[in-house]
Amino acid sequence: MRSDTMQAMTENAPPARAAHYFPPLPQVSLPFEMPSQPVAIAEMADLFGVTHRTLHFYEEKGLITARRSGSMRVYDRVQIHRMAVINACREIGIPVAVIQELMEELASATSETEANETFHNMLARRKRELTSDISNIRRQMQQIENLLVAEEEEQALASPKPMSLVLSDIEKRCLGLMAEGYSAPRLARALNLEFEELRRMEDDIIQKFQATNRFQAVAKAMLLGFVPN
Repeated sequence: MRSDTMQAMTENAPPARAAHYFPPLPQVSLPFEMPSQPVAIAEMADLFGVTHRTLHFYEEKGLITARRSGSMRVYDRVQIHRMAVINACREIGIPVAVIQELMEELASATSETEANETFHNMLARRKRELTSDISNIRRQMQQIENLLVAEEEEQALASPKPMSLVLSDIEKRCLGLMAEGYSAPRLARALNLEFEELRRMEDDIIQKFQATNRFQAVAKAMLLGFVPN
């Protein structure tokens, strides 16, 4: 009876994995033709555009494994395939810790179909993360734009509106005589105006140039070309 039970268990047990069994990996396109022989670390680095230090780092994290061929460290086709998966993940911003989790999941895959499904699920998660990031960035950009617009509006409200610099003929004459140093009484006589009319005209000219007095108004008028230097 005992021998029958052992025989049944043996027949129903899954096939034992070979000592050098490697779990299937997802299909990842390579920008180069898969080498037929193991490659040295320098060639591995060139194939993926990384440094030797990066490869050592991935080895330290258990993501890839190199073996010795004499004095050289070499990587076989399986390790090149693993590096292709790692590189694809890094190019879309997946952290090393997450890649480690992915490789652990892939280690339990029993077929290439299952490996592809695991990989595609991870890509879908990353796509959702990036979509969320894009949404957040757009919202933040809009908030920045709103803040900048509000700041510009506040500055516009705080700054006095420039008055029109259109001068009448008599104002131009008045401004020219002011630049020559005419006093108010002398200006009034020269322009044939009552003194109060002259004072109102002077005030209007000062306001138009956003000045605080007649001397500042004349200086601004010279800078703007209303009065020749």
